[in-house]
Amino acid sequence: METPAGDSAVPQAPREPPEAVALPGELAQAAVPEPDHSLKPDPAAKPLEVDHVAVARLYGEPLFALPTDLYIPPDALEVFLEAFEGPLDLLLYLIRKQNFNILDIPLADVTRQYLAYVDQIRRRNLELASEYLLMAAMLIELKSRMLLPPKKSENGSEPEDPRAELARRLLEYEQVKLAAARIDELPVIGRDFLKAQVTIEQTAAVRLPGVRPLDLQEAWRDILMRAKLNQHHKISREQLSVREYMSMVLRRLQGQRFIEFADLFDTQASAPVVVVTFIALLELAREHLLEITQAEAFAPIYVRLAYQPS
Repeated sequence: METPAGDSAVPQAPREPPEAVALPGELAQAAVPEPDHSLKPDPAAKPLEVDHVAVARLYGEPLFALPTDLYIPPDALEVFLEAFEGPLDLLLYLIRKQNFNILDIPLADVTRQYLAYVDQIRRRNLELASEYLLMAAMLIELKSRMLLPPKKSENGSEPEDPRAELARRLLEYEQVKLAAARIDELPVIGRDFLKAQVTIEQTAAVRLPGVRPLDLQEAWRDILMRAKLNQHHKISREQLSVREYMSMVLRRLQGQRFIEFADLFDTQASAPVVVVTFIALLELAREHLLEITQAEAFAPIYVRLAYQPS
């Protein structure tokens, strides 16, 4: 084969496929060599990953380009930069973000921003927007009341600011929100730490508690109290005869004109002896062998024989 004039015949090396270049902001597409149809593909072999760049993995296989027939719903992904827990939370966020005085709220600016946010959420969730629409109506009412001339009170005092009630609710909500945030910062089991569980085998010998001197003293006192409850009392029967004491009383009255009633009893004797002596006196009086007399009421009682021996 002839070569053009001026050109020398130089053996050319086989060309290599160009390397993939990563463009900023786009995915780099790798240059894949032309397949050799003479070789049968191995079904177990995975596709070649050039530069290790893949859009995704589907069932473990790398995906280098998005499918053209993939349908993504418009509401499949929603990004909320700010999440609010209610109308008061949103209103407090708008006031604090712009450093407004909560006691002197510029209702026009705040209402305009509030309605703009409500309009966004109303397009997606009408049920959620209903709560925010109620607060929007309140803001519009407060603004209209501020545009009207204030009514004079009967006592001549200054009329109350229509925004006072709203400011009070906002301040109370802010205090509760800050308190909830401080509580949420406290460590919570399962979130900040886990409860450790350790199993210990109880193989140590059982240790008996020590005995103090005070324990021995209380035990001894308890034994003494139980011993006193178990004491035995022996009762002996004393043989006393009423007839014998009747004779003793008669002998005592012989030769006496009268004797005082108390002198007939021996105070040193036991109670059974005193009782038997009294019964003997009653028996003698019943048989009219002695008389019991008294000079006047509450006077001493005297005893004498009913008859005088010759």
